[in-house]
Amino acid sequence: MTPAAGQRMRRRDLVAALGAALGAFVLARAAMAAEAAKVVGLLAPASLRPVDSFKARLRERGWIEGQNIRFEPRWAGGDDNRYDALAAELVALPADAILTWSTPAVLAAKRATVAIPIVMGAVADPVGVGAVANLSRPGGNVTGFSTQNYELEAKRLELLREFVPGMARIAFLGNTANPYAVNALRQLQAMAERGGLTSDAVMLEMPGALESGLALLTRTRPDAALVVAAPALFPYRQTIVEFMARHRLPAIYPFREFAEVGGLIAYSTNFDDLFRQAADYVDKILRGASPGELPVQQAATFELVINQKTAGALGLAIPAMLLARADEVIE
Repeated sequence: MTPAAGQRMRRRDLVAALGAALGAFVLARAAMAAEAAKVVGLLAPASLRPVDSFKARLRERGWIEGQNIRFEPRWAGGDDNRYDALAAELVALPADAILTWSTPAVLAAKRATVAIPIVMGAVADPVGVGAVANLSRPGGNVTGFSTQNYELEAKRLELLREFVPGMARIAFLGNTANPYAVNALRQLQAMAERGGLTSDAVMLEMPGALESGLALLTRTRPDAALVVAAPALFPYRQTIVEFMARHRLPAIYPFREFAEVGGLIAYSTNFDDLFRQAADYVDKILRGASPGELPVQQAATFELVINQKTAGALGLAIPAMLLARADEVIE
């Protein structure tokens, strides 16, 4: 081997060694970054659009998934009874913060930990169900956002009466595993009675008993139906909407996603806005704020979505005033 050839080999060896060292350094830095990333648990029925809005807002705040933040989703589907086990998993990680959606989710998270901050992306009655002591200074490890659902249930009943002016009998649909749904059904039946309506409460027990609950609905022979704001019903929205269409039953829903898959009308909190605000709270908490000192805020933006195609299929004329008030009309 000539001296020049030997020198070239030594340079190649040196370059290879430097490349290997650089690769190891990059991998080590990536591993360190992954270890240092904040862990945010997501405790909700499913990966729905407001959760994406939550993540997008955190990105705007500088939290980049795979770099300085990691999301740990735990979806309960339609079974509210799974939340205790799922919350325990997030606590065992441990998560640095937990985002919840629904009353059963936040109550399960609160039972699982008094140390990890919990941000309610959406809950109907945080004080009434015992999630926080008061709204202005919640104390403890829980804060977040209230959807004002009891007021919205009353508004949905009014809207349905506008849509179905001859309505005399109404069915209210909920699920017993959600304390909010049980209370809402009780209040709605009292409202209906004061308004001269006959009403029936129909419980849709998930999983496994959805069809039997819907069959009970047909036996009550209502003129219309109102689905209360129970997030456990989300995964079954297509089934519920198709059932209503098959039986030509006008219904109002608590989430816009029901209208998007063919439901007649939906009136709800703007959950995308609410979950973007929840992301702001999580950002503050990850940077050192105490959840107990962040006030629980109430929803301020709402949306009315009407499915004109479904109204036509049911032979219903949409009142002009409702069309004018609608945030979106699906044609």
